[in-house]
Amino acid sequence: MTSSFEFHTYPARLSDAERDRALKVLRDGVALGRLSHDTFLRRMELVLAARESHELAALTADLPAEKRWSRVVFGSVEAVSGFTVRLRRAWRAERLPKLLLPNPGSQHPLRIGRDPASGLRLSHETVSRVHAELCHQGGVWVLRDLGSTNGTTVNGRRVIGAAFVRDGDQVGFGDMTFRLATQ
Repeated sequence: MTSSFEFHTYPARLSDAERDRALKVLRDGVALGRLSHDTFLRRMELVLAARESHELAALTADLPAEKRWSRVVFGSVEAVSGFTVRLRRAWRAERLPKLLLPNPGSQHPLRIGRDPASGLRLSHETVSRVHAELCHQGGVWVLRDLGSTNGTTVNGRRVIGAAFVRDGDQVGFGDMTFRLATQ
């Protein structure tokens, strides 16, 4: 019969929450300018490879720990900031000029740009000569960026290549923004 002290016990595995806390401290250190990008990357690799808590503590020991009060304040500010961004976008959506979607039966895409031959001519300096095109394919609307300089966006996200759009979406061509509408 053997006693329990004869068996080798391994330390408990690090939890994902412990790793996430260490990574957050490192991210905050980079944001505050206390860590270089290269140091951050190296320490991040070490955090992901760490097996024990003391290893994580050593990787973040030279960075100040955030106090509870500051976590509450910064968390509140982040929440309010996110809310104000969503509120500003919703407020702006109703005031945007409408861009009427063309007849779905049209065989030719609607070209958008500064070029006088464009179906929708936008004479703004941030709009490229041949900026984008809008067409109806397979029952859905597709907006394609045609290599514009200042980009095409759908609901605030830049279009790389093409994106599906629908009635009510916000579309931007350079600094000009519209709300798509069917009527």
